[in-house]
Amino acid sequence: MKHLAIGILLAVTGLSAQADLKVFATVPEWGALAKEIGGDKVRVYTATNAFQDPHRIEAKPSLLAQARQANLVVAAGADLEIGWLPLVLRDSGNSAIQTGRPGYFEAASFVNRLDVPATLDRSHGDVHAAGNPHIHLDPRNVLKVGEALTARMAELDAANAAGYQAAFRTFAGKWQGAIARWEKEAAPLKGVPVLVHHQSFVYLSNWLGLKEVGSLEPKPGIEPTSGHLTGLLSRQQTAPAKMVLRAAYQQEGPSQWIAGKTGMPAVLLPYTVGGTSEAKDLFGLYDDTIQRLLKGMH
Repeated sequence: MKHLAIGILLAVTGLSAQADLKVFATVPEWGALAKEIGGDKVRVYTATNAFQDPHRIEAKPSLLAQARQANLVVAAGADLEIGWLPLVLRDSGNSAIQTGRPGYFEAASFVNRLDVPATLDRSHGDVHAAGNPHIHLDPRNVLKVGEALTARMAELDAANAAGYQAAFRTFAGKWQGAIARWEKEAAPLKGVPVLVHHQSFVYLSNWLGLKEVGSLEPKPGIEPTSGHLTGLLSRQQTAPAKMVLRAAYQQEGPSQWIAGKTGMPAVLLPYTVGGTSEAKDLFGLYDDTIQRLLKGMH
């Protein structure tokens, strides 16, 4: 009987030593970061892809099934997923991943957020109370989030803590080198005036010194109207933009219309991992974004 108990104990501990940390990432960028840190010790499920608007996702049964098994939810936060994630968390019945538990992680909590509204008023459109949630487009934020995420993964999976910490140190070293290279390459973009489809690129513009002079959406999350676009067109006379930027998941019509009327390029940016064939991982995301912006200048 004693031998049987020991056998069962060994089987169970052996299993837990091999079991992957199951990560439910709401968006591709944080799924990719979890993979950089976790390698083959984690199983990452990403709930959305680069061609979906992360604000507007359906809480499908497939998402619930994945959340039910997860040890860790990695969300962007700052209300990006407000329309669907609370529902997924609630209906998953998984107590480990609820808000406030170690199994729930919000990237936006670890960085200084831009565009935090002074007053909250729904008439201003889809305004995020906690600031702009698209924080990953400043690579310095990726480092801050990575450090916090490594600590959280190490806390949840102590057996692999040293591996996570070593992997993050390697990633951070390469990432810092890449930031220096990107900043050098992107120097010509400083001060360049641009139009944007949605406020998706605030952190990118802030980092590179791009000057956002208008948005195709009359208010955040409200689809562009012909009246608003015509107004932007007339502003080109006095405050001309050099290019119009949109994310892979946004409709091309409005930016193509403006581009056609003004002769400026409409530039598609990957926005997140998988948004273009070149943006295969986090490094590729920035490489491709900067190359596309520089190309738009010529």
